[in-house]
Amino acid sequence: MKIAVAKIVDFIKKNPMLFALILVTVFFDVWIRHTTNTTLFAPRNVTNLIVQNGHIIILATGMLLCILSGGNIDLSIGSMLCLVAALGSTLIVRWNNNVYLGEFILLHGNIYTSIAICLLLGIILGAIQGYWIAYVRIPAFIVTLAGMLAFRGLALVLLGGMTISPMPRDYNSLLGGLLPILPPGSDPSIRMNTALMAGAVICAVVIIVQLYSRFSKLNKNYEVETPLWMWVKLGIICAAVMGMFYCFGMDRGIPVVLIIAGVVVLAYYYFTAKTVPGRYLYAMGGNEKAAKLSGINTNGVLFFAYANMGFLTAVAALVCMARFNSAFPDLGRGYELDAIGACFIGGASAYGGIGTVGGTLIGTIFMGVLNNGMSILGINVNWQQAVKGTVLLAAVAFDVISKKRKGAS
Repeated sequence: MKIAVAKIVDFIKKNPMLFALILVTVFFDVWIRHTTNTTLFAPRNVTNLIVQNGHIIILATGMLLCILSGGNIDLSIGSMLCLVAALGSTLIVRWNNNVYLGEFILLHGNIYTSIAICLLLGIILGAIQGYWIAYVRIPAFIVTLAGMLAFRGLALVLLGGMTISPMPRDYNSLLGGLLPILPPGSDPSIRMNTALMAGAVICAVVIIVQLYSRFSKLNKNYEVETPLWMWVKLGIICAAVMGMFYCFGMDRGIPVVLIIAGVVVLAYYYFTAKTVPGRYLYAMGGNEKAAKLSGINTNGVLFFAYANMGFLTAVAALVCMARFNSAFPDLGRGYELDAIGACFIGGASAYGGIGTVGGTLIGTIFMGVLNNGMSILGINVNWQQAVKGTVLLAAVAFDVISKKRKGAS
């Protein structure tokens, strides 16, 4: 019994934000049950939580790489997102997927061509900022602040100060729909069975990966956790996954944005944790001079972080166009703050070199639960902003204070 308690305490110490997320979720669920006729875990609320925060997960994943490189941030992603969405909506809605020069069609395309152009624009904008930051060594704060102003202005010019809508139904289904797509009058059990099957497949993959990792460590004589503790954690994870997909089946289906965000999270988790270029980010954030002396191309690493941020911003812009069924002048405003906040709340260090994709995901969900819970309770938007700001300050203060204590010891 004492050993089990000690393991739980140790787990909480190593994963404080995960424990905080559980506490906040339970707190809001109890409060909502007490004051309303619904629950935080209602199927529609769970779906909305994913749909409303999918683009923040994508943006925060890219922001994490910038922060890892030395505590750098990107203030321009909200405006960049608006500019990419402005171009995408212009191509898809106004120009019907064609690129014109005067009266001549330079490029005759379709939705997929327009998506490719938007992604290319995001990479170019990120690379331009990355060049000034990495090779000219202008501080990232200044470069991205300039980008925030410039990109927003260009977006307003392209939009003409107007909202462009609606997006084609095919586009919305591709990037913002719900799966499976069923014809009217279909059996609702098909949706539920599909969701439960998808959840079961994810659980099976998680178990296989965990077992493979355990056996690999044992073969290398690494220390591993006890089998009982491993299966307890897997059981909790699988229960959470199946519960979430059950809610999707009870509601309208699996959000496409969940699949997109899931692919991004898994790809960048593997990149940062399992590849040499990914580890360069941590080395550079820990000590850039030492990393450079060890042979790492620190300029190239920093350039990549911002070019990649541009790419993921374009992905988020495409998702937002489908979610809102439009592109409008205020699109993306404040998204950079949500992404930065999610990274810091998820455990990223303000000095760089520390942070994980998993922690960033937890930070994003934490912010999403705060927003969703306070909105359901009807809390004033101004108070919501105050609460989010206080949480962000507390997270960064915790990081700074803990580092000082470790340094003193």
